[in-house]
Amino acid sequence: MGALSQPADKAARARVMLVEDSAVVRGMVRNWIDTLDDIEVVAVADNGQVALNKIAAAKPDIIILDIEMPIMDGLTALPGLLRGAPDARVLVASTLSLRNAEVTLKAMALGAADYIAKPSFQRDGNEARAEFRDELLRKVSGLAGPVPSLVAGPVPAGNQGWAVVPQAQQDFKLRPPSSMVPRVLAIGSSTGGPAVLSKLFGDLKGQLGGVPVLVTQHMPPTFTTLLGESLCRLSGMEGGEATDGEPVVAGRLYVAPGGFHMRVRQRGSQHVIGLDAGAKINHCRPAVDPMFESISNVYRAQALALILTGMGNDGALGAAKIANGGGTVLAQDETSSVVWGMPGAAMAAGACVGAFGPDELSKKLSRMLGARSQTRSQTRSQTRGKI
Repeated sequence: MGALSQPADKAARARVMLVEDSAVVRGMVRNWIDTLDDIEVVAVADNGQVALNKIAAAKPDIIILDIEMPIMDGLTALPGLLRGAPDARVLVASTLSLRNAEVTLKAMALGAADYIAKPSFQRDGNEARAEFRDELLRKVSGLAGPVPSLVAGPVPAGNQGWAVVPQAQQDFKLRPPSSMVPRVLAIGSSTGGPAVLSKLFGDLKGQLGGVPVLVTQHMPPTFTTLLGESLCRLSGMEGGEATDGEPVVAGRLYVAPGGFHMRVRQRGSQHVIGLDAGAKINHCRPAVDPMFESISNVYRAQALALILTGMGNDGALGAAKIANGGGTVLAQDETSSVVWGMPGAAMAAGACVGAFGPDELSKKLSRMLGARSQTRSQTRSQTRGKI
């Protein structure tokens, strides 16, 4: 994360371009960012065309990009902005309408790093404005902050073939994978997560029928509905956004709805989805920790979890609980992460077998879930033989 309390050398400050058609909102956001010691607004634009004209001179590290603008909207401008500043991280700002959610997800597929839901400043009042300010500053600081680098390290006993060791100030403890075949796959992600989720679900199409798959992605309502629909299309799975009390069954996808934490609960002999709109955890609702903790309680050493790119440390405590219960946790590596906060925190907690890029994650999940399918096939064959 960017340091908010320590003065920074002006030359080392993260550079922000603010693209927003409302002069009032531009003024507010600029004043908010001016309170951060290590970040500065270096350019503003009231539409996408003006932003394209300024991008070369501005050299931004972060672009806050409104979706709805006259002359040229944010989605149209995005490819050119990324060509002009290929290393910039784009934070898309949009309202929670269905159309804007669809456009925002398209923007993320085109390379935007994250999104923030804009309130109606005239209708929603001071509380909504304060929540938007806090979330904006948190996300801008996260996108500006440094992340640890990965280096090769020694492979602990029992972990051969799994380890890529993250090293910032220390070598992190790695866990061997569980010797038991998984009965569930749970995935937590945030900043940059939708693009990685899309790749993984596409790569694993036809291979997810043996386990229920639970996904908590830090997203608001409407966005999670569309994400669930998209992942079902890519993977060929049934399901989507989860509903409270529905049975947890193999081959079905459950995406935590925006505004609700999602857990797996025991109801008699059946596992069901439990949703609640309790207090935010790690600044998030849905949060990854409650989902991970619940699958550890239910599935123990047969829990398989994956923690993807995202700022903050959500999921680290839940990942540690899964690992301590004998389950397996895989992390995305720093090189491929937009922000290596969540996976880095899980690695620092000593909860993971290693950190890997998306291609390697697909291969490892395919192998582990293939072992599950093979075991199910062997069981069916043995049962038929007895009959």
